[in-house]
Amino acid sequence: MDKNRCKWCVGIPIYEAYHDHEWGVPVYDDQKLFEFLILETFQAGLSWITILKKRENFRMAFDQFDYQKIALYSETKIKELLQDSGIIRNQLKIRATITNAIAFMEVQKEFGSFSKYIWQFTDGKPIVNQPQTMKDIPSTTPLSDAISKDLKKRGFKFVGSTVVYAHMQATGMVDDHVADCWKRTN
Repeated sequence: MDKNRCKWCVGIPIYEAYHDHEWGVPVYDDQKLFEFLILETFQAGLSWITILKKRENFRMAFDQFDYQKIALYSETKIKELLQDSGIIRNQLKIRATITNAIAFMEVQKEFGSFSKYIWQFTDGKPIVNQPQTMKDIPSTTPLSDAISKDLKKRGFKFVGSTVVYAHMQATGMVDDHVADCWKRTN
């Protein structure tokens, strides 16, 4: 018997697996937080399914999302990435990934980990929303606005409020599973 899920993922196996095992699950690991940050920045202006289908290609192209390696990428590596049809070949987003890796490590230096920094905005706990339907889920909130503003102040790129809110959902900082979804936390 099929489980009730949030409508955005229904009928597409890769989406359903992502919904069931990752979306809304709290992530405190810096490596995983960086992965989602990069994937969300590449998603800006595109559909999440596009990114999800290319996720393994991104993982290979960007050294398993190793921010220490990415921070050192050269112009040669950028040119190589621009030729990689397995990823989104957007020069601004590729360069932003390098910039974000550097900024990410600066945050780690200041706070001890990126996780401590990002989770401070929710006092270390997920915000459990109670949306009845998909229409009740916002694309931004005052909190995502504040986090976006702070990330930009710290030098991050492609981190507008919509990207930040999607990151918050992906990493379980907010739980937006709808009322009839089996993953809903009450």
